[in-house]
Amino acid sequence: MTTASDIRALAADLSLAVVRLTRHLRGRRAEAQISLTQLSALATLNRDGSMTPGALAAKERVQPPSMTRVISSLTEMALVKRDPHPTDGRQVIVSLSDAGRALLADEADAREEWMTDQLSGLTAAQLDVLREAVGIMTQIVGESE
Repeated sequence: MTTASDIRALAADLSLAVVRLTRHLRGRRAEAQISLTQLSALATLNRDGSMTPGALAAKERVQPPSMTRVISSLTEMALVKRDPHPTDGRQVIVSLSDAGRALLADEADAREEWMTDQLSGLTAAQLDVLREAVGIMTQIVGESE
């Protein structure tokens, strides 16, 4: 029988493992020419498509003025484009540029190379456990959004 204290201990262990993994992945970034906040905004645009700054702020769980600054800096680096909203003249639509897509691909390659090296030393059983854990973690995160 799993007790509340068992679950709490697992939560602490899992949180620490995720923090450590994140730290390792951050250290494997391609050129790190942009902040993690900027990288996250690019990844959201890549995953969810073009959207208004307000929608992007909501998805990233930041205040709209903060996202405005992020979008401005990404626009200056030509990583995103701003186009007029098709129906609301007061709004703009932010979308990923080709340069933004290329940067995301470089970032993903750098992280995935390190992860592939780490995973290649595991047994088939360990890889199966990780596959199952990825599904569970994705479900947990999806339910909280």
